[in-house]
Amino acid sequence: MSQHWAYYRVSSKDQSIEAQRDVLTDKGAIKFDVERKDEGVSGLVPAAKRPGLGSILEFIRKGDVLHVFAIDRLGRDAIDVQSTVRDLIDRGVRLNVHGLGEIAPDAFGRLVVGILAQVADMQRAKIEENTANGRETARRHFEATGKTHKGKDSLGRKPSIAHETLVQAFKLLADSGNVAQTAKALGINRTTLIAARDSGAPWAVQARAEAGYAVTACRG
Repeated sequence: MSQHWAYYRVSSKDQSIEAQRDVLTDKGAIKFDVERKDEGVSGLVPAAKRPGLGSILEFIRKGDVLHVFAIDRLGRDAIDVQSTVRDLIDRGVRLNVHGLGEIAPDAFGRLVVGILAQVADMQRAKIEENTANGRETARRHFEATGKTHKGKDSLGRKPSIAHETLVQAFKLLADSGNVAQTAKALGINRTTLIAARDSGAPWAVQARAEAGYAVTACRG
């Protein structure tokens, strides 16, 4: 026998799920077999890692119906929502979204998932574009002021090798050109040294300059 599940979520502890419950239950006229909620759980938390929604995804079965107030309750972003809905449909679960209607595990339901996937792709592309723009802004600001637009004193990750050790490593590289030998002598990771050698970050450039080492001199 199929069960009807209801899921409610609010991201702030000073918010209440009661408004969502009133809508889905028609102020108590409709009864659900199972109700789960996530209160005070950030919208940035993936669907599967939320206590309430995670338990639904674990125990809901084929033929069951999941009722939600809005489609965005099912994930932290369009990508996560699309993944959650696809998982439910693939498992034979029907999804009933207030104001949108039922998304059934059939051809139309899969069409809806396809649309969600397109939205997810658009969001992913937008995220990538914003990230690229942010890097370019940081680079330009750093070149002009010595700090990024967020006040950081370096671009990218901070070095995992101390500056003095890095300078010493570059001096050894300038003499021998042997990465493996240099890394072993100083007790540092070979791949980390290679990454620092090839890095265009200011800290790497400065260390190479102090050591008198030119990257193009040796690529061993």
